[in-house]
Amino acid sequence: MSLPIPANQGTENTNAVRHGAAGFKERAPWWGGDLQTLRNYLISKRLTLPGLSTRRSFPVSDGSDDQLTGTLHRPAASGRQPLILLIHGLTGCEDSVYMRESTRFHLLRDRPVLRLNLRGAGNSGCLARGYYHAGCASDLQDVLDGLAPEEKSNGVFAIGFSLGGNILLNLLGGPVRRHGLIGAATVSAPIEPNESCRQLMAPRNMLYHRFLLRRMKQDVLSSVALTHKQRRAVRSASSVYEFDDKFVAPCNGFLNAQDYYEKTAGARQVGSIDVPTLMLHASNDPWVPASPYRTLQSRSPACVRIAIADGGGHVGFHAQGTSDTWHDQHINNFLQSVQSV
Repeated sequence: MSLPIPANQGTENTNAVRHGAAGFKERAPWWGGDLQTLRNYLISKRLTLPGLSTRRSFPVSDGSDDQLTGTLHRPAASGRQPLILLIHGLTGCEDSVYMRESTRFHLLRDRPVLRLNLRGAGNSGCLARGYYHAGCASDLQDVLDGLAPEEKSNGVFAIGFSLGGNILLNLLGGPVRRHGLIGAATVSAPIEPNESCRQLMAPRNMLYHRFLLRRMKQDVLSSVALTHKQRRAVRSASSVYEFDDKFVAPCNGFLNAQDYYEKTAGARQVGSIDVPTLMLHASNDPWVPASPYRTLQSRSPACVRIAIADGGGHVGFHAQGTSDTWHDQHINNFLQSVQSV
């Protein structure tokens, strides 16, 4: 099934963002949305992470034997700082560049960090028969449930990147058991999956589309126990939409891709959020359109802040004058404001 191609991508004026404009100046040589996006895939150096680390696993509550895994980092200096829960995006894992960079950022500010692998991602692939999707908020709830009391004694602040951000919004807008959740942030989340799919499949994104589809197939085929029919559906998918329509939707109780996109759209949950939440996006994100964020500007609750930068690409935000990302700095400021209340 083909999808209509969007007429315009990321060209809207961003001067009138609710809660104030978000300043951003790109750092050379990462000029433009595409290079900002690609930087995370071109940088291969693994950052050394300070402090002590412990491997963690979290059983899920859906009756399966699946588990999520992660690495819990404790900073060298212990203090009364909340646990930072990092949730990766599509085809990512705890070792994605942006995950390690954000981990280091928060550890250097004496905050403990949990780098999570969603179900079937990273080294959780050997502990799961299923695979994460845009609406698997219950898995995040299971992680919050599975944290030891001392690990969340100073609260939990969750940060979701890309698809992980959409999953997080589904958690925040649902009947969540708080477990010390003091706030949250999303970065480049595809809050309207249908619109994001259309944009990704646009002609100008052909290389991105092929790359992501190949990665999605590789991840699923290598880490998930599939029937012969499911394996055939994955291999035969010629687009992200077909992958979701033939594999993701039926495997997770949705009628088809359209039903899956509509029922897992994080944008629909924003109005029900009652915990301080920061939503960050870039007007020149080549994968995820900014228009759904603008639609929410006039109707999001007071506890939700929406900031759209003029640049930054998709989970890029590599800014001038610092080695830290703009999104890490912006989230840090937001977290400090939450703590000061």
